[in-house]
Amino acid sequence: MDALKHAIDYGVIGLLLVLSLWSVAVAVERWLFYRRVDLTQYSNAQLLEITLTRRLVIIGTVAANAPYIGLLGTVLGIMLTFHTMGTSGTMAVNTIMIGLSLALKATAVGLLVAIPCVVMNNVLRRRVAELLTQYKAQHETGD
Repeated sequence: MDALKHAIDYGVIGLLLVLSLWSVAVAVERWLFYRRVDLTQYSNAQLLEITLTRRLVIIGTVAANAPYIGLLGTVLGIMLTFHTMGTSGTMAVNTIMIGLSLALKATAVGLLVAIPCVVMNNVLRRRVAELLTQYKAQHETGD
């Protein structure tokens, strides 16, 4: 049972941490790209939009799924707690509470990953909208 507990802890929480690092790396790369993008290099708005939104789906997907991954860890942790109580035959309140609190940490980590990803996604998509608006304004006036 300890192996399953470690798999839940390190597997679920480790996956969430890897996903958060990946999202931050994409967000930093995109932000640096947006700072140096030259709108005059693009021949049409569709090509610019494709270039600007590249890899943003990663951040959105992590934001949408991190709470579910955390919830999966919580459910598995609760199942493990009940299984341990059933096989040991003890119904001590402290054992139940410790097991449940450890299980809930997966949900907490999932939310801690998802919330910043939502913010990063919104900020980056706002910057894309600004750049597209600048591009369209430049090309309407003939600049």
